[in-house]
Amino acid sequence: MERNPSRIIQPIILCLLLLVLCLPGRGLAGEISRDGRFIDYDNGTVLDTTTNLMWAAMDNGSAINWRNAKRYCKNYRGGGYDDWRMPTLNELTGLYDMDKIYRSACGDNVHLTELIHLTCCCTWTSETHGSDAAYLFGFTGGSQAWGGQSVVRFTRALPVRSAK
Repeated sequence: MERNPSRIIQPIILCLLLLVLCLPGRGLAGEISRDGRFIDYDNGTVLDTTTNLMWAAMDNGSAINWRNAKRYCKNYRGGGYDDWRMPTLNELTGLYDMDKIYRSACGDNVHLTELIHLTCCCTWTSETHGSDAAYLFGFTGGSQAWGGQSVVRFTRALPVRSAK
């Protein structure tokens, strides 16, 4: 009985390919929709094609202080990636778009692509002033302000990563 090596090798190659595609952060995400420079993927991420930053498609969903927001972003595993972080003020400012508007869950009109869902107006940044203050960015009017790191009212965490 003659053995055909390709009958053995082909299934092995197929299994290895499937294994690689199933590793966290290595699979192929499917595009759901687009909004200008933003692409929404089915793995809970949104790519900004202008900055090459990948955003969580949704904030953390409830009021959060700065330290917990930082921890949330660091531990976030959306899309299977493990290199999420808290955004800078400039990165959040770059998302603000006066021509876009939708109502958040807490009733604010936020100016941002609808592909990134904020449940309230204000997002923590990674910038701090001493051990007590951190910058907040408000998507209702593009406001930037120092806030006490213990503030929780209206504040959210929105993870970001470099799409490389």
